[in-house]
Amino acid sequence: MATTTQLTIPEATELVEQVMMAVGMTAEDASTVAEHLIDCELRGLGYGGLPRALSVVERIQGTPRPAKPVRVAQESALSATLDGGDTVGYVVAQRATDMVIEKGLAGGMAVVAATDTWYTGMYSWYLEQITAAGLVGMIAGNAGRLVAPHGGTEARFGTNPIGFGFPSADEPVIWDTGTSSLTYAEVVLAHRLGRSLPDGTAFDAEGQPTNSPAEALSGAFTVWGGHRGSGLALVVQLLGMLTGAPAITEGVAGLGFLVVAVDPAVVTDAEDYRSRVSAYADWVRSTRTAEGVDEVRMPFDRSRRTREQARARGIVNVELAVLEALRRAAVPRG
Repeated sequence: MATTTQLTIPEATELVEQVMMAVGMTAEDASTVAEHLIDCELRGLGYGGLPRALSVVERIQGTPRPAKPVRVAQESALSATLDGGDTVGYVVAQRATDMVIEKGLAGGMAVVAATDTWYTGMYSWYLEQITAAGLVGMIAGNAGRLVAPHGGTEARFGTNPIGFGFPSADEPVIWDTGTSSLTYAEVVLAHRLGRSLPDGTAFDAEGQPTNSPAEALSGAFTVWGGHRGSGLALVVQLLGMLTGAPAITEGVAGLGFLVVAVDPAVVTDAEDYRSRVSAYADWVRSTRTAEGVDEVRMPFDRSRRTREQARARGIVNVELAVLEALRRAAVPRG
């Protein structure tokens, strides 16, 4: 029996917008969330796509107090701090990105911090916008207590993503990664669908290895990259704290989002820099491949190609259980 079905891209987008508006979002914010989630689907990152819409709904419905409007807590010509007011991060991070681009283009560099938010999604989404403006970008953000440091079995870090983007004469170079062996969205989706986690990716609450998503969510994920990944996770935690976010939060709340943008023109010839980035990227791709490897890719090459192919097909795949839950969530309560 089939467990998945297909939606056209417009159908999937409209469904997510309806779901978001059913839990009280404005049409504009619902569109912001939908655009981001559908891009996850098109890039083959389904755990961050339509299933994430269900997580957003569950988080909003499980929070007794409604979110407050996003506000600028402090601002200068080159910086700003946003108080997210417990608004979903897709909306808060998009506003921070818009601000850092505007300030970065005007002043040559800028930094924008956002606090009290959750679920900011793919940093590459924002870095594509920053690099399209001709700016170099860096984004880091801390998350709730989910990941054990290398050598430990108790959660002390968040999943703590970090990303960098570099404009070029053609396609930007974008690297966006988490610092845990699994993303939070992957574990939640596995739990939702009754699937097991890979070996070596999680501990239960007693510190024993587990393949159970439920036990992992009450225990800890393992860190990515051993002691090196653990060190990077620590750095991202501290960068997230630079926004004013707590050192660690419980649950999906109170997260920090830090975005920095630099115009290459403040230190070098911007056009020449973009040309050299393109040339270097092509040189990396031309590397002689190891046995059994078809090609050497630059970061984001796979995502870009997958998205182009998905757009050409015009459809996204969705688990039937997820689709049914989304259709129920799209009906306003009361």
